[in-house]
Amino acid sequence: MIGYVTIGVRDMERAKAFYANLFEGKGGKVVIDNGRIAFISVARGQPMVAVCEPYDKGDPAPGNGTMIAFTADTKQEADQMHARALELGATDDGAPGQRIPDRFYGAYVRDPDGNKLCFFVFG
Repeated sequence: MIGYVTIGVRDMERAKAFYANLFEGKGGKVVIDNGRIAFISVARGQPMVAVCEPYDKGDPAPGNGTMIAFTADTKQEADQMHARALELGATDDGAPGQRIPDRFYGAYVRDPDGNKLCFFVFG
């Protein structure tokens, strides 16, 4: 249902490198680069993460209560994505762990621009 999500960034090159490298293990790469906005995806027709310099030239600001959640196939993959994000300059915002017994496992970070991300597994 989701085509893409857009997050504002201060440094396009850093943001493109962060997200392309973060999802490299799943085949992620920059699929469209239009200068002010770039889209990262794993394949044509799949959901994308767009990073952009705000159109109004103002400072990007992460939303309060806004988070982008990315699926992982296993708890181990969620752990690996969390660790990879930290290696790429993210900050920890909730170590990997079981959040709802037998239902939800999540790992949380803030990207270099402060946007909150979650890597999760249901079940």
